[in-house]
Amino acid sequence: MTQQEEFSAPWQLRAAFARSLSDMYGQEVPAYTTLLEVSHEVNADVVRARGADAERLGSIDRVTAERHGAIRVGTPTEISQVARIFGAMGMHPVGFYDLRDASSSSVPVISTAFRPIDRTELARNPFRVFTSMLVPGDRRFFSADLQQRLERFLGARTLFGPELLTLADRAEADGGLAAGDAATFLRLATEAFELSREPVDQAWYRELEAVSAVAADIGGVPSTHINHLTPRVLDIDDLYARMEARGITMIDAIQGPPLWEGPDVLLRQTSFRALAEPRAFRTPSGEVVQDALRVRFGEVEARGIALTPAGRARYDDAIVRGATPEVWRATFPDTEAGLVAHGLGYFTYEVSDDGAMRREPVVYEDFLPRSAAGIFQSNLTDEGSKDADQAGEERDADWMSGAVGRELHDPFDLYAAQVAASRDAAATRLVVDPESLDTTSVTTSVTTPDSTHVTTPTNLGAQA
Repeated sequence: MTQQEEFSAPWQLRAAFARSLSDMYGQEVPAYTTLLEVSHEVNADVVRARGADAERLGSIDRVTAERHGAIRVGTPTEISQVARIFGAMGMHPVGFYDLRDASSSSVPVISTAFRPIDRTELARNPFRVFTSMLVPGDRRFFSADLQQRLERFLGARTLFGPELLTLADRAEADGGLAAGDAATFLRLATEAFELSREPVDQAWYRELEAVSAVAADIGGVPSTHINHLTPRVLDIDDLYARMEARGITMIDAIQGPPLWEGPDVLLRQTSFRALAEPRAFRTPSGEVVQDALRVRFGEVEARGIALTPAGRARYDDAIVRGATPEVWRATFPDTEAGLVAHGLGYFTYEVSDDGAMRREPVVYEDFLPRSAAGIFQSNLTDEGSKDADQAGEERDADWMSGAVGRELHDPFDLYAAQVAASRDAAATRLVVDPESLDTTSVTTSVTTPDSTHVTTPTNLGAQA
């Protein structure tokens, strides 16, 4: 084996880390393994039934390997360290999500997602991690006294050891790691997200839990852990039914857009309910007792077409009016060609071997705050407490960028850049002005409700 073959590039570290986390989480939460089995069954059945159309938003190899994880941290220092670890794997902070007002329950966190941003890197392995951070200064949730004690607790703990962070920095600087260092990095990174078996301070945890179960999960323990791992499925409604048929209790609804006859857009998510996991607690008297916590669950997702700002505005309005098929029919075109014509979705420009140009949908790689909060809320045993009369602590994308110590990428900018790059490549191959591709009628590849594949001439002038 050559020295080059023994070197792990960031995407290889990312793929190996995703597998390692999946193996670890399957051992900790056996129902997750059932979720993977059912996901694979559903995906195989969809590919058999629909053929190539099933892979229009990603090859079956990508979909099968695809995961997103979710973790929770407490401080800017911790999230900046998370950024270093994921930076070693070619994962960048994308988007800002404020879950504090996205749910009726008490969810006092803001979030970003670490993921690949290059089209080639996404195709290699699209692993992404939704990362949430507490806002202890938000008076709607935390009193001044509780904030002070919470920040003192968080400041005293260490989530990620110096060896892991040193290797992460080296991997990012050198574009990867040699085999021995890669193995050590992956082991330490996986261990950092294992569920600790150390006894939990019972009184402190319960005090935070009265405010928010999410706050207790973050600030009530001296470590962090994977909150859930999420496979991608091609038919989430079928998966939901199959999981319940196996006796797995699912949450009440699928979050996001409804099932309808038109194009799938953005993201649909559901999960099995958080399981009661045994945990050791230390009582105020010092006695260690056994109890249970419900903080981890098994989520699954179905990804659709990325929407432009105009499309997203329609989506947000439709969600407020009710995510029903009737609302969707009144809001969105029922074909991909319609999304293109109205500038509602992102579609790349692709040139076939015979010189014909077509438009292909861009998969949505990000998250939805209302859906994320809905999943969190559906798995809470108590809604916690929130004083709406108090002023919230101001947080935005610029603040998050400063906390992680890196540029926070805007999802819309990334999708638009992907479309622009494909347009320039298509124009070069066709030897035409790129601008002309937006004003001419070309073939747009679409999928009809009965899953047949057709092509439709489409004027592209409205494409954002």
